[in-house]
Amino acid sequence: MLVECVPNFSEGRNLARIAALESAIATVRGVRVLHRSSDCDHHRSVITFAGPAKAVLDAALRATGMAAELIDLNQHHGVHPRLGALDVLPFVPLGNTTLADCVKLAHTAGERIWHELHIPIYFYQAAALRPDRELLEKVRQGEFEGLRESVLTDATKQPDIGGPALHPTAGAVIVGARPILIAYNINLATNDLAVAKKIAKAIRTSSGGLPCVKALGLALESRGQVQVSMNLTDFNVTPPHVVFAEVSRLAAEAGIDVAESELIGLMPRKAVEMAFADSLKLPDFRSEHVIENCLPNEFG
Repeated sequence: MLVECVPNFSEGRNLARIAALESAIATVRGVRVLHRSSDCDHHRSVITFAGPAKAVLDAALRATGMAAELIDLNQHHGVHPRLGALDVLPFVPLGNTTLADCVKLAHTAGERIWHELHIPIYFYQAAALRPDRELLEKVRQGEFEGLRESVLTDATKQPDIGGPALHPTAGAVIVGARPILIAYNINLATNDLAVAKKIAKAIRTSSGGLPCVKALGLALESRGQVQVSMNLTDFNVTPPHVVFAEVSRLAAEAGIDVAESELIGLMPRKAVEMAFADSLKLPDFRSEHVIENCLPNEFG
C-alpha cells in the first residue's frame, strides 16, 4: 500500500530546525522524501514524502515528535494560520491505495500521536468524525491562541482525541486523508494587501468564485509584495493555469502586475500537460503524446 504524506510544520526560518524535521522523516527505512518547501513570511515548511503505509506512519510519528521538541507556538508568528507545531498531517493515496485506506491510516496516526506524544488530535476531510470538521479552515478557526482558551469551556471546540486542553507548546495536530491537491500561490507586484484579499475572495469557491479553489490574501513583508495563496482541491476541475489566468485578469483590472507564481510541494504530471495543451491550443493532446510517458521505466 503506497501512501504520500505532506506534513505542514510551523517553522520556515530556522534552517537547522527544518533540516532536523526532514532528517526525522528521511531516516525511516522505506520512506523517500520527495520535496521540501519553506517560507519565512508564512513561517511554515511543507515536506512531501512517500512509501509503504507502515513506514509512512512511523515517519509521521517521528516528525510529530521532532516538531513538538523544536517548535514552541508561543514564540511563533507568521502570516499563515496554524494550530500545531506540526499543523496539518494529510495522508494521500497513491497507486492502488484507496482513500478509505488513508482514512484508517489517519485514524491510527491520531491515536498513536495522542498516546505516545500526548498531543491532541483533530480529524479533517475524509477522516473527519464530524461533518462540521471536514473543512480544514473550520477546524483551525481561532488558531492556537484562540482555541487554547475556547477548548476549556466550549465542548464543540474540543479535540477529537485527547485534551480537552491543547499541548502547551505544540498545540494540536490536524490529521486527515484526502486526494492529491495542488498548493499554488501567485505573488502580486504591490504591497496593497486589500487587493490580494479582494482577488482571493473573488476566486475562492466559498465566495462564488472558481470551483475547488480555496484562497487567502496574505502579506509577504520580506518581499514587499502580497500573495494570493491557494489550495486547488481538484485540479481536474480547476487547474493552476486557469487560476493564473483569472488572477492575472483581476490584477490587471486593478492596475497591478503578477510578479511570479510558486508551487508548494509537488503536483501531478497531468496538471503540467493540461497547461501545455491549453497554452498551445492543442485540444486533442493526450498524455501518450509525451515520449517519456510511452517508455518503460527502465528507459525513463
